[in-house]
Amino acid sequence: MTTIALFGAGGKMGVRLSRNLAATDFTVRHVEVSEAGQARLKAEVGVDCMAPAVAIDGADVVILAVPDTVIGKVAAGIVPQLAPGTMVVCLDAAAPFAGHLPQRDDLTYFVTHPCHPPIFNNESTPEGRRDFFGGVAAQQGIVNALMQGPEAHYALGEAVGRAIYAPVARSHRVTVEQMAILEPGLSETVCASLLVVMREAMDEAVARGVPKEAARDFLLGHMNILGAVIFEEVQGVFSDACNKAIEFGKPVLMRDDWKRVFEPEEIAASIQRIT
Repeated sequence: MTTIALFGAGGKMGVRLSRNLAATDFTVRHVEVSEAGQARLKAEVGVDCMAPAVAIDGADVVILAVPDTVIGKVAAGIVPQLAPGTMVVCLDAAAPFAGHLPQRDDLTYFVTHPCHPPIFNNESTPEGRRDFFGGVAAQQGIVNALMQGPEAHYALGEAVGRAIYAPVARSHRVTVEQMAILEPGLSETVCASLLVVMREAMDEAVARGVPKEAARDFLLGHMNILGAVIFEEVQGVFSDACNKAIEFGKPVLMRDDWKRVFEPEEIAASIQRIT
């Protein structure tokens, strides 16, 4: 039996993980410092917490389900007490990429992060179709990185990732550096920013007299079909008019050097700002 010490078990993400881990064969020890989090965990999952020192004693895996801004502080208090060979799992690449994990060459550092349920899916239940975050009813992909530790430990880390983010459709192996390109680079700096712009564009159409419901239906419907063609979900081509609109619209909306957000120094600066 693999024993997991889950830190931050009563937080928003921690409760999600606790609920999924309860459906597995892992032995889980829950750690939560706040009384509110302890009460939430008891109410929603039905489990009690234990002291950190007790939780990590003999644990095979330690999951840090805590905010990026405090991972360094939390890890500094935990890592020196861990037995050699213990796996420390982070849920985001930011803190590991920024160097906030203490130096311990005899430990395994593993990072696993959800892709979230995709726009194009085959969910057949109402619960699956409304599970936008993942980890409840909708299938999603995950990305994993073995930052340090023996190659044999990758399988355990991936098994933990599949358990905490279940149901998982696909699991991808990447490096920590590649995961940082995916987030914050691809998912937040690019995708979130452009989606905010799209929402602002919809609001501008409404401000110019288009009924809100019509503008929303029109935008989301076009996001669906345009996205399906662009990401090769279906075979298709754009009309000449659409291609001409892209040709003239993209330079107005995007700087010529926008791809610099993926340069290593830009990724590092972005992560520095959030950790």
